[in-house]
Amino acid sequence: MRNIKLALLIFVLLFIHPLMAQGQSGHTLFGDLKVDETKVDGVVPLSFEVLLYTEGGTLIGRQTVTNNSRYRFLNLQDGRYDVVVEVEGSEVARVRVFVASAYKTDFRQDIHLEWQTGLSQRQRAKAQTISAADFYDRPVRNKSLFERAQRLLDKRQYAEAIPLLNDIVGSDASDFQAWTELGTAYLAVGDVADAEKAYRRAIQERPTFALALLNLGRLLITQKRYSEAIDALSRATDARPDSAESHFLLGETYLKLKLGSKAVPHLNEALRLDPNGKADAHLLLAALYDAAGLKDRAAREYQQFLAKRQNYSDRKKLERYISEHKKPSRVAAPED
Repeated sequence: MRNIKLALLIFVLLFIHPLMAQGQSGHTLFGDLKVDETKVDGVVPLSFEVLLYTEGGTLIGRQTVTNNSRYRFLNLQDGRYDVVVEVEGSEVARVRVFVASAYKTDFRQDIHLEWQTGLSQRQRAKAQTISAADFYDRPVRNKSLFERAQRLLDKRQYAEAIPLLNDIVGSDASDFQAWTELGTAYLAVGDVADAEKAYRRAIQERPTFALALLNLGRLLITQKRYSEAIDALSRATDARPDSAESHFLLGETYLKLKLGSKAVPHLNEALRLDPNGKADAHLLLAALYDAAGLKDRAAREYQQFLAKRQNYSDRKKLERYISEHKKPSRVAAPED
């Protein structure tokens, strides 16, 4: 950047959070761009270009954003996209995102950047090629196989993707992303045992890979192996504290183990991170409070849930509970 010796270390949050959206003809992809400038003594960029490409390299759109601001791309179809960040025409970050849902929804992809001073041009160039903390730089042959496998997974052709992914991990056992995709493919064809092995191998290769930890947690929950699921989901929330899904599943699993005091903070955190998408956390909290005899608190949770789920099928039942147990608001007495 115009003779300024700056290096960019990029930490991109790769886990995408789906949120319910209303009244759009396609999906929305959005996220916050946050730049840590605390280690910089000189000039820093005033703005950044965020570009969105299809997997095939077609540019869909670009936006100019400033530090601590939000980008947003509307009306996207199911598929894989590349979110690219540029500074003065040079690419400084690239992350692949997967946008897919049976209903129209929002996907969140935050990007965190850190600027530092005092590194050489060579170090700077090398740093700019690192797109994410969970990026895996695979050989050209494996990269082609991985992209083919992803396209098959997108089309729900799981059985066809499995041999390709096995080929990748057979030649490079360190590819934690391929192991994770392989686990998902095995799970989709009903091979639960091999799915678990693949997820665990992914975690062995990258212990902080939140997606593998989350998927393993889900798998263990389906088998009612709740104590094991707690371990995987706790590590997932440690790796990605901003994942509403991880907090929600962890809270739900604690409830299944009758550990309500441990469930509450995670369910509340899920609601804080994703108030509408994780509205079901209100139901779990209400059931917990009701069982503990805290009827008023349960009523408040039900009331908040109904405010977010207008068409809930048992709405009248919850409204009766609210009417019976919610304490009336205190009204201050008028002053003389």
